[in-house]
Amino acid sequence: MAEVLSQGEIDSLLEALSTGKVQVQEKDEPVERLPVRRYDFRRPNKFSKIHLRTLQMVHDGLARLLTSGLTDTLRQPVYVRVASMEQYTFEEFVTSVPTPTLLTVFTLPPLMGAAIMETNPLFLFPVLDIFFGGGGEMPRRTRDFTELELSVIRHLSERILENYGTAWRDVVEVKPRLQSLESNPQLYQIINPNEIVAVVTFTTVIGPHKGVINLCLPFVLIDPVIARLQENENAFDGLGKGQSAEERESLRRWLGLSEVELSVAVGSARISVHDYLHLQVDDVLTLGRRVDQDMDLLVGGLLKYKVQAGTVGRRLAVQVTSLAGEDEVDV
Repeated sequence: MAEVLSQGEIDSLLEALSTGKVQVQEKDEPVERLPVRRYDFRRPNKFSKIHLRTLQMVHDGLARLLTSGLTDTLRQPVYVRVASMEQYTFEEFVTSVPTPTLLTVFTLPPLMGAAIMETNPLFLFPVLDIFFGGGGEMPRRTRDFTELELSVIRHLSERILENYGTAWRDVVEVKPRLQSLESNPQLYQIINPNEIVAVVTFTTVIGPHKGVINLCLPFVLIDPVIARLQENENAFDGLGKGQSAEERESLRRWLGLSEVELSVAVGSARISVHDYLHLQVDDVLTLGRRVDQDMDLLVGGLLKYKVQAGTVGRRLAVQVTSLAGEDEVDV
């Protein structure tokens, strides 16, 4: 219990202090030093690591959808994966985009604001070549897109945005809408240059050609669903935890009953439109594959195995000879 001093004792103590009869000793206490982190007020980090991690999960799903969808559309193996997820200012994003390129401006109702998808020429030109009957080649030099090519690209962008809506379904129901196409990034300032944006970079592989797709998502667009990103991150972290052995066995059994589509690519051939129009029964096409060369077995549109043709009874069959090489599968 603290002792209460009388007024006389207080006066005596003050007099002793003023004459120097009492030495005042300061309490030597260690000062706690807090860690200091540099902070740039011109470029604040609005997306936390959790937000970026959950956004990457969403876009990993988009990459899988695009891999399957583009493979089916182009009838040629296409591989898409998320390469990076970073936050920048919009000005930094615009200055990093090459010229020429193609920017697809789109909205995500009911979210307010616009986002941008940048489809690099290294991705678009092989796709356009396949659409027009080629084998997916790049032109000798990069050039601007023609009106006909822009029409095809618009249709392709709409297909990609359909998949984007599906990828967001676990977080929020959105209905992507294409607004416009712009070929010069320096001329399109729909967002404040200092606005913080999340930039998702995808790498694509079509035959020997590697391309890039960038998605630019402003913070003001994502802000209304930031809390849901947090919830989804916790849901992903908790996936599989607390399951009993019976639940895991049931899940394994039902997954084992799931069906996947297998397709075999025997080979490919390129012919002129004139020859195609005059094809007749018993005509023979020379495929770009030797008789003793393994064929490709695709699982769900993805190249997984090398196979040889054969028969089982009266049915055609293939025998798996090896896994597809990493240089053929990896992106």
